This record gives sequence, structure tokens and C-alpha cells, in this order.
Amino acid sequence: MDHSFLRQAIEMAIENVRRGGGPFGALVVKDGVVIAAGANQVTRTSDPTAHAEIVAIREACRVLGSFQLSGCEVYSSCEPCPMCLGALYWARPARVFFAATKDEAAEAGFDDSFIYHEIQAPLSGRSIPMVHVADEYTRRPFEEWLSKSDKTVY
Repeated sequence: MDHSFLRQAIEMAIENVRRGGGPFGALVVKDGVVIAAGANQVTRTSDPTAHAEIVAIREACRVLGSFQLSGCEVYSSCEPCPMCLGALYWARPARVFFAATKDEAAEAGFDDSFIYHEIQAPLSGRSIPMVHVADEYTRRPFEEWLSKSDKTVY
């Protein structure tokens, strides 16, 4: 763990706040070199998925020409939210280091506890209705995938 990378992520978050963005910054590091950086761009881009980690992951994958961050480390100014946590697991970095905790983020108005609760709730108990609709073609995309001989497994 290189503390200077964590400090860079924190400084990015501070600078982002000063520019009108959210208080989050993230870096992707490979072999001791920063290959991508991201600051929260949710309000600037009107994109609810433009969290610092997501922005950094997208750029790192573009730089690497890969959808995985094998051998990389992610440094974040804050503990990843549920969406970013999911993205990190899909990207598969070697390690994630973070500064502020989710509880500290909640104290500043960034409380994701309701999402953790929603994930565990049954479909019928979620605040946004999630409706399963049966269709005779439901499995067709999966069948197509399973029969494809040249697929890229991920």
C-alpha cells in the first residue's frame, strides 16, 4: 500500500468539491504507476453512475484494453458504495484501499444504507417495484451465449 496514492485520491476529492463536484476521488495503479484517475461527476454530467471509482475503472480499462483490472490496485477517498463495490468485483483488481468509511460518508449526507437494505429485501418489499415478467423467450439470450464457441468468458 502506497499512502501517497491514497493521499492523491483524497486531494482529488477535495479539488472536485472546489470545482462543484462531489467529495470523491479514485485512482487505479498498476506496477506503481497511476494509469487512471476519476473524480465524482454525477451532477456535472447528469449521470448517476459517474462515481469516482466507476470513472477511474472505465478509464483504466480503456488504457489497458481489457475489461479486468488484473494486477491493479484501486485507491479511493472513500469506502465504495454498493454500485462501485459491484463494479470493483466485476473489474477484479488485486486490492482496494480507501480512506473515509461509509459511516463517515453518511455523516456528510452520502448515506447508502437504504441500498444495502433494498438489496436484501424481497422483490415485493423494495421501494422501486421490481416485477418479474415471465416470457417464453426468457432463456433465449442465455442459450445463444452458451452455444457460442468464440465467446469471451468473464
